[in-house]
Amino acid sequence: MTITAPGLSALAAVKSAAGVRVSVCIPARNEAATVAGVVAPLIAAAAAPEPLVDEVIVVDDGSTDGTGPIAGALGARVVRRDRRPGKGAAMAEALRVASGDIVVFADADVRNFDLHFVTALIEPLLVEPLLDDPSVVMVKGTYERAGNGGAGGGRVTELLARPLLRRLVPDLAFVRQPLAGEVAVRRSALDGLVLEPGYGVEIGMLIDVARRYGARSVAQVDLGERVHRNRPLEELAGQADEVLAAVLSRTLVGDLYPG
Repeated sequence: MTITAPGLSALAAVKSAAGVRVSVCIPARNEAATVAGVVAPLIAAAAAPEPLVDEVIVVDDGSTDGTGPIAGALGARVVRRDRRPGKGAAMAEALRVASGDIVVFADADVRNFDLHFVTALIEPLLVEPLLDDPSVVMVKGTYERAGNGGAGGGRVTELLARPLLRRLVPDLAFVRQPLAGEVAVRRSALDGLVLEPGYGVEIGMLIDVARRYGARSVAQVDLGERVHRNRPLEELAGQADEVLAAVLSRTLVGDLYPG
């Protein structure tokens, strides 16, 4: 299911009437150049009389460039991890301390971050008449990537993640950005799930939620253009290994080339 987020003028009132809390969790490792641009609008939203965001948690995953102090100075709750770095491990730590009924994960390296990256994700979980099926528990962000001709995902997404879903988890083949760091989830849907410690966390969480609640429990919203740091190929190789391991550990792999 794909949802286009409508206007957001009444969202704070809807959230307040629903009596829910929203936690925004940001795993960050050496993102001093961009973390302020992500944290600042969220802190402003949390300070409003009727806040859209109730808490902003930044997990400083072994940074050496001052990422954590920058986020803390802006008002975020900073949790420091000095154990083996890993995006999924940082997200699990954020989830451990978060108090929200809706948990939003966002990446710290986005250069054009705007509050709509969060509000567009939580709106389908709050305004149920927008949905064909009100049982949606996870909302993934989809977007155009700057410098990519406006189409498709990154290299690992298009060459590995989406082909794996088409072949091994076809009910989730509709998900355009399975590795997107921007995702909102009902806290209850994450209870009992074990998050992958590394870069396989997003696709592993996607498959686990869909298996528990069905593929129709996953929706998408268009976040527009997303500008972030493109990683060199040698870094993507390790990311691809972790994505592959996360998918294969959750699927029964038979003959991938029948006939």
